[in-house]
Amino acid sequence: MKKQVISCCLTALFLTACVDTSPTKDVTSAEKALTYFNMGVRYMDMGELKVAKDNLEKALDWDSSNPDIHNAVAALYEKIQEPEKARSHYQRALRLAPENPQTQNNYGRFLCETGSYAEGLQYLNVALNMPLNNRRWFALTNAGRCLIRQAQAQKPKAEAYFREALQLQPDYSPALLEMMKLTYNDGKYMSAKAFLQRYQSAAQATPDFLWYAMQIEEALDHKNLAEQYKASLLNDFPGSDEARRVKTAIND
Repeated sequence: MKKQVISCCLTALFLTACVDTSPTKDVTSAEKALTYFNMGVRYMDMGELKVAKDNLEKALDWDSSNPDIHNAVAALYEKIQEPEKARSHYQRALRLAPENPQTQNNYGRFLCETGSYAEGLQYLNVALNMPLNNRRWFALTNAGRCLIRQAQAQKPKAEAYFREALQLQPDYSPALLEMMKLTYNDGKYMSAKAFLQRYQSAAQATPDFLWYAMQIEEALDHKNLAEQYKASLLNDFPGSDEARRVKTAIND
């Protein structure tokens, strides 16, 4: 699931970035860095991690002072499970752009996903309260996830964050997925179904989504739909943890 979370935000967070081409910087170097940066992010989004790494390293060679490049490199190291290298690049991005809400958001999410919940929430709250943050739904959703990881007792506050994120961006799929999970786990199956349908209109299926969709339809006694989601999970994502859980249940 962690890799999916990183992946779903890459294009939105990184491809809209620009390189500083002020007179104090070599414009040619900045342009070359931007070219490699954009290619690296696209390859990372496609799952071509080796090619992405090659391009992002070249981007750093051309411009090591760009925080967006360090953000992307950090996300790559998360995906290849090298958290200390990811931490180093997130911290470098933060030093280079402390007033950038996305930099605060990215590092806060990373800290939460590596178990530093209190510290992660501090960075996410900074991002939430920055006047220039015009994408508060990112930090709201990440803060909600962090609260749930921290303690189940935090679920009401987490739900409030997810709902606020969806007020700001009604089709934001990560927040829709979290609300789908919360309402299903609370036994509110019709509400979960409504979030399921909204998610389907906003994003492509992931193993996590298909697993919960299958559970929701089974809870509603919609056997045919549950089987369809199960088939999609096994056929489209056979190597996923969720598919393995289905296969184990079948074998038992």
